[in-house]
Amino acid sequence: MLRLLKAVLLTVGIAALSMITVSCNNSGQAQVRFVHAIEDASALDIEVNGTKDFTKVAFGNLQPLTGYTAVQTGIDTVVGLLTGTSTVAFSTTNVKLVAGTEYTVVATGFDTGFEGSNVVILNPSDDNTEPANGTIKFRVINASPSAPEPLDIYIQPAQVEGLTPPATISGLAYQETSTYVPEAYNTSGAGYTVYVCPAGTTDQLFRQTFVVGGPNEGSIRTLILTDQQGVQELNPQFIELDDLN
Repeated sequence: MLRLLKAVLLTVGIAALSMITVSCNNSGQAQVRFVHAIEDASALDIEVNGTKDFTKVAFGNLQPLTGYTAVQTGIDTVVGLLTGTSTVAFSTTNVKLVAGTEYTVVATGFDTGFEGSNVVILNPSDDNTEPANGTIKFRVINASPSAPEPLDIYIQPAQVEGLTPPATISGLAYQETSTYVPEAYNTSGAGYTVYVCPAGTTDQLFRQTFVVGGPNEGSIRTLILTDQQGVQELNPQFIELDDLN
């Protein structure tokens, strides 16, 4: 009888420990926003470890449009399915997502029809801590496999003409994400022009102006370089993510 009681207690203890472990694992989730930057892929549904977290994401689009989606953490498998089908466009393993962390997940590369052998998942973590009033933090993600590399990025008040080295962000290669770069609010109200150049030069591949910020708030922007849809060339326009204010 005593042996039976011990066995029952041991079984109950193991079951309780298992429930606690499962509960702890389920409670740890990462916050993710997904960007489709695969230039030769159509709209995608995105699964993380078998759960469909994003649907009907077209090239150049972000989901969700604001905020984040909670997804499972760990060493994850990210699968892209052609929207509304079970056809695999890509499948990428070993995507590390940590509980309590916010991520911008970007799918880039090429969908060659071989289940994503040339698709790359970028997953830089985000820092959405509000900067000091009158400060704008810019960050650039290079998700353009066809751009000359590496690239220099110049960020300066829109009314300023001409580029003088050093670059604001130097030598940004494909698949790299810059640090957050603080800029003081442009009191003229004209915003900032961001120039993209081959590294070590001031030869402009393109430039784009962003009106952002204010004297009484801090702002954050993430700018993503991609290829053009259906063309293996640098897109002359960033995907702009309004991270904050």
